[in-house]
Amino acid sequence: MDSASRIEWKGSWRNEYGSRLTITDDSDGRLTGTSETALGDSAFAGSTVPIIGLHTGPCAQFSFVAAGDIPSICSFTGLLRDGNLHAAWHVVSDQAVKPPHPGAPPELLTLPWAHAVLTNSDTFTRV
Repeated sequence: MDSASRIEWKGSWRNEYGSRLTITDDSDGRLTGTSETALGDSAFAGSTVPIIGLHTGPCAQFSFVAAGDIPSICSFTGLLRDGNLHAAWHVVSDQAVKPPHPGAPPELLTLPWAHAVLTNSDTFTRV
């Protein structure tokens, strides 16, 4: 891909839930910046966390870890189409604060492997 057709990843992006992705550097096939989730029930809530990632052509990947006490990591992999970054994500969390059974008060639980992974997709649009 020549420099005239280079994709500009730098800037502010927002997904359909209001979470923000800010890419501050996209040089040399790498991405750096920050992420801030709009979801209050996320292990990433309330923090702006640094991202690191890679890109080639319209394909991009970036990851980040939770800033809080619950060990969690998230990775997005996606494709830029018509100004939208469509990305699949995977979150792996070692623990969660939730009721151990219906009707019980929430407590910190170590998650079994089958409940430690979440996968879904989002669409980010440049703002």
